[in-house]
Amino acid sequence: MEIRLQKILANAGVASRRKAEELIVEGRVTVNGATITELGTKAKTKDEIAVDGVPIGRVPRKKTYVMLHKPEGVVTTIADEFGRPTVMDYAPANKRLFPVGRLDYETSGLIFLTNDGDWANNLTHPKHEIKKVYIATIRGEPTESELRKFREGIKIDGRLTAPAEIDILRSKNENTKVRITISEGRNRQVRKMCDEIGHPVISLKRIAIGDVKLGDLQPGRWRYLTEGEALCILKK
Repeated sequence: MEIRLQKILANAGVASRRKAEELIVEGRVTVNGATITELGTKAKTKDEIAVDGVPIGRVPRKKTYVMLHKPEGVVTTIADEFGRPTVMDYAPANKRLFPVGRLDYETSGLIFLTNDGDWANNLTHPKHEIKKVYIATIRGEPTESELRKFREGIKIDGRLTAPAEIDILRSKNENTKVRITISEGRNRQVRKMCDEIGHPVISLKRIAIGDVKLGDLQPGRWRYLTEGEALCILKK
């Protein structure tokens, strides 16, 4: 039976299905020695499939779900061309995992790692509207009208954001600590939204995704998600 190549890659834990499509288009995937660049190409699980010359293996791995407290100054990629530390430097040893979604270089907090491509794809798909909660320190103190603008949606990168939540926790030394909840995953979204209301982010930390909370997990540390936690996120 032939299966779409990106699904085989996702099931093998190489990457999410979307990332697998990028690998194919970039010409980094071979099937029985032939380079594949066309999306929609099908293959058999018994075929010799490799990414960057490394065989992916023929048997899908046991599904693994990890939550990691990403420190600041770490990139959310498998490898970095500039030699910066990546989330994989903090991942469990001997596990072929990849990050789900992203946190920018300066942001710390909760991120998931997995080898389940379908789970990762569902988790990042906009239709699920999975809430992500952040604690931010922003410059200045926003007015009620600025908070209302944030909550109703702000145009960034030419598109209006979905309504978001923002609550002031405390103000001190001309800065304000706020709790922000969004249900999208655009690039640097929280920072851009805060810029738009005139209160740029000084520090940013993600503390929850769905019902999974960072809790007291220390920077650079990780733990496995339970099967219940992994399933519960997608039921919201």
